[in-house]
Amino acid sequence: MNYKVIKTEVAYQKAVKRAMAIFQAKENTPEADELALLLVLIKDYEDKNIKIPEADPIEVIKLKMSERGMKPKDLESIIGSKGHVSSVLSGRREITLKMAQRLKNYFNLPAEIFLHSL
Repeated sequence: MNYKVIKTEVAYQKAVKRAMAIFQAKENTPEADELALLLVLIKDYEDKNIKIPEADPIEVIKLKMSERGMKPKDLESIIGSKGHVSSVLSGRREITLKMAQRLKNYFNLPAEIFLHSL
């Protein structure tokens, strides 16, 4: 085990492949120590080099509604009146912090989805 900071895509792919190979390592073994180190190095590389595009919260809500076969009226208990739901889904009304919390919990989504809209 002779690892360095990951600086290239090739080194990143090699580290990921090795991490997957030893992912089931038992605790307190050399493989477990190696895996822990690899995961730190992989995370560092990803944090520096891989950007996850921001998702439009309204589009995410609509996608989740579609996946669950929901209609706008099904969001009234979360967002508010029929008019509020319509305004939010059309983008005419901002998602409030209270709405974001309820939507996050209801759809089991990460809070980050709503952060740029607040």
